[in-house]
Amino acid sequence: MVEIIPAINAESFEEVKEKTMQIEAHAKWVHIDIADGTFTTNTLWHEPRDLAGLKTKLKIEVHLMLADMDLRWPDWILPNVSRVIFHLEGAHDPAFVIKKIKEAGKKVGLAIRPETPWQHAEPYLKHVDLIQTLAVVPGEAGQEFRPEILDKISHLRASHSEAIIEVDGGINPKTAIQCIYAGANILVSASYIFNSDNIKKAIEELTNL
Repeated sequence: MVEIIPAINAESFEEVKEKTMQIEAHAKWVHIDIADGTFTTNTLWHEPRDLAGLKTKLKIEVHLMLADMDLRWPDWILPNVSRVIFHLEGAHDPAFVIKKIKEAGKKVGLAIRPETPWQHAEPYLKHVDLIQTLAVVPGEAGQEFRPEILDKISHLRASHSEAIIEVDGGINPKTAIQCIYAGANILVSASYIFNSDNIKKAIEELTNL
C-alpha cells in the first residue's frame, strides 16, 4: 500500500505548527521542508531550535534542502525527528552523512534533484532507508510535476525491487496514479492537500487511489 505524507512548506514556525495541527488527525507522518537559500533560490523556515519544541503525535521527517550537509547534519538530530532526508547534491561525502545520521539513531533518506540521474544515488541505496526522487526543482511550492521523473522511478524499481521510493513535488490524484504505477512507495504532497477546501478529504482521496 502506498503511503501519503502531507508536506509543510512554511515561511514561519507558527505556520509549521498550524499546518501540523491541521493534519494531525488524518496522517501518521508529516514532511517538513527546510531551505535557507544555500541549496535553493528561496528560503523557508529553517530553525532546528524551534522544531525541537514542536509537540505532535505525528512522526516527523525533515527534508533538508541545504548545502554542506557534511557539517550541518548534527543540527537536525532532534528527539522528535524520526527521519532525516538530505540531498545527494548537498553533501561532499554522502556516505559519511548517511553513516553519522544512522549512528545517531535516525532513519535516513537520500534525495536527488530532477536532473540528477538515478545511477548517481546507486552506491548509497543499500545504506539508506529510502530514496527520494524530487519531481520539481527544490524549493518553491506549487510547481508542476515533471513527467520525466516517471522513468527514473521505473528504473529504480526495476533495479532495486526492495527500495522504498518516495516522490515529492506536484503530487495530485493524476500524478499520484502515475507514480504508483511507476513503482513509488511514498508520495509527499503539499499544495494539493493544504490548498484544498477539505484537508481530510484530500488526504483520503490520495490514500484511496
